[in-house]
Amino acid sequence: MGGSRDVVVVGAGIVGCAIAHELARRGVSVVVTDMRAAGMGATQASAGILAPYIEAAEGSALLELTVRSLALFDDFVGSASADSGIAVPYRRTGTLDVALDDRGMEALRETARVLARRRVAAHILDRAGVHEHEPHLSDDVLGGLFIPTHGFVAASELTRALAAAARRRGAQIIEHGAVRCIARDGDGLTVETDRGSLSGDTVVMAAGSWSGSIAIEGVVPSMPLRPIRGQLLRLGWVGAPLRRVIWSPHCYLVPWDDGTVLVGATAEDVGFDERTTVAGVSGLLDAARALMPDAANAAFLAARVGLRPASSDELPIIGASSIVPNLIYATGHYRNGILLAPLTANLVADALVDGRMDPLLAPLSPRRFGDL
Repeated sequence: MGGSRDVVVVGAGIVGCAIAHELARRGVSVVVTDMRAAGMGATQASAGILAPYIEAAEGSALLELTVRSLALFDDFVGSASADSGIAVPYRRTGTLDVALDDRGMEALRETARVLARRRVAAHILDRAGVHEHEPHLSDDVLGGLFIPTHGFVAASELTRALAAAARRRGAQIIEHGAVRCIARDGDGLTVETDRGSLSGDTVVMAAGSWSGSIAIEGVVPSMPLRPIRGQLLRLGWVGAPLRRVIWSPHCYLVPWDDGTVLVGATAEDVGFDERTTVAGVSGLLDAARALMPDAANAAFLAARVGLRPASSDELPIIGASSIVPNLIYATGHYRNGILLAPLTANLVADALVDGRMDPLLAPLSPRRFGDL
């Protein structure tokens, strides 16, 4: 695909904006459309945690993806900031994963052993050590695992920067343009939106949880995606600030330089219901107070909600349609959309611009779900 060809990206969350920016950087003419403003879907309800080693299992495809994507983040944020002129808050201060019982401590020790085999710096802390690292923690915390390479990024600011950077590189972003269907148009494709039609040689489907709701000519089975509601709280912290991301079995906390703390997140299989709920908010507040008693003195500032796109195997869906070869899927990132954005953008751009298919794409192919 040469620089003069057109690509329509459906979806202006962080994945869609990252792809648009990367394609525009490589000289491709890009238009992005979304039913909302850029970054106002699941992205705005993300805490932006960059922590591949906490949850992914050793040897899993997800671990290899997230580790490789984390390595891209310095350049990714730097490029978005340089091209947009927007400063993006980004910290690599590590994560502290804590245990509340002996079983939890053994799980952390096993993670530490896995990381040692990978030569990743990680430090097991006993009760005294974990409280020295973070004095706010409850006395119920028995120990923890400190992983210094982890960090976090302001997801909404990063997405705005990517959108602005893409525009400066010549991309067009059409907000409040919901997509109704995608149809063949000669050798290209037409995207019908409620603001008119868009045509392109290639369409990239990056619409998150809504990717399976858009009709595609010739594709009969629906994409195996389900929306998982995630509620996130924003608190105004009082007193000495937290030092880094704290991760526990029941919640996580992300501290910002402005004194606010993000608390997340629920994982609710409730369909396309984007409400914040009493149960979700109270559950997170209870978990935060149990982990850090001083959270009871924080100001409650806001609650956010987003629908995260989970595939049936919880791996992203990235690759060409087997029915419509110039339709590329880049969706299903579930809870790793922020972390996987730079790698997804590179994989898609490499395939479209250079015809290069990275081996990492094999387990992510939409073909694993049949003819999509």
